[in-house]
Amino acid sequence: MMDLTVTTYLLYLLIAVPLTIWVARTLSRYGRIFLVDVFDGNEDIADAVNRLLVVGFYLLNLGFVTLFLRSGTPVANASGIFEQLSVKLGIVMLVLGVVHLTNVWIFNKIRNRSRLDTMTRPPVPPNDTVAPVTMTEHAARYGY
Repeated sequence: MMDLTVTTYLLYLLIAVPLTIWVARTLSRYGRIFLVDVFDGNEDIADAVNRLLVVGFYLLNLGFVTLFLRSGTPVANASGIFEQLSVKLGIVMLVLGVVHLTNVWIFNKIRNRSRLDTMTRPPVPPNDTVAPVTMTEHAARYGY
């Protein structure tokens, strides 16, 4: 018979690995549109970067899931299973979220920088300046 610690490990892996795969696929599918925009419509580069991001995401998160598998204390009862799973899965989800938000932040910075680079100067330079108006002149002009 398996002890409860091994059962906890198996449940953890049965939840954490598919969760990581689901998040990676979702980010890949919906992130592609964002990457195409970041790379100014170049779909080949966007797709290549998207694939590289997915590979990096899998390596980072599945590596973390694997390293985080070990438990410091044996599981004694059914409530211990849920307690350990909630802590482990909660931390895995937080790590997944931080990795995702970091990627979005970095690519948003790249997108904003590329948009600033493509902005042009005004079509016509200013040809005159407006002299400042004092409060007295303003009151006299508008009847205060």
